[in-house]
Amino acid sequence: MSSHKILVIDDSKVIRMHVKDMLPAGNFEVVEAKDGVEGYNLIRSEHPYLIMLDFFLPKMSGWEVYQEIQKEQQLKSIPLVLMSGRKEEVVEKIPEPFEYFAFIEKPFDQKQLVTAIKEAMTKAKKRPVPATTSPTQIVNQADQSAMAAEIQALNDKISKMQFEIENLKKQVNQLVGFIKKKLM
Repeated sequence: MSSHKILVIDDSKVIRMHVKDMLPAGNFEVVEAKDGVEGYNLIRSEHPYLIMLDFFLPKMSGWEVYQEIQKEQQLKSIPLVLMSGRKEEVVEKIPEPFEYFAFIEKPFDQKQLVTAIKEAMTKAKKRPVPATTSPTQIVNQADQSAMAAEIQALNDKISKMQFEIENLKKQVNQLVGFIKKKLM
């Protein structure tokens, strides 16, 4: 079984096979999508190690898939290689320098592909994680109310135990006083 799943989203079967053939055998599992809708659904369901996304796709363009990816922290942290035969049209929508993804112009060779994948990996690691995400924001409302109820129950037990400890201290003091009287 391969250790890394690569999702290749391109309407050209030739490009999808070209990418598959250029990757080292056994190291990657290549999952293919022929349009943007299928590709976006596979991104969400397969959680690939790397996405190779054609910019011009049927049903949902690569630009639209890119925009959807950017809306979710978990998805936008996946390394991305954007592919196109027309770089100038990509630059119209996403100005250079491409900060968080790699770009590869079609047609490309194996060396260019490997370089783009390495660049995508490096750039994905540089993407900042939002500082506003705290543990309380991650936990959903149901979990928060369940935790609040559990905390209240624990506080009630602590109060009851403190009351019992005070009663035990009184009983021990009475017992010690009784013993001292008997010994005298």
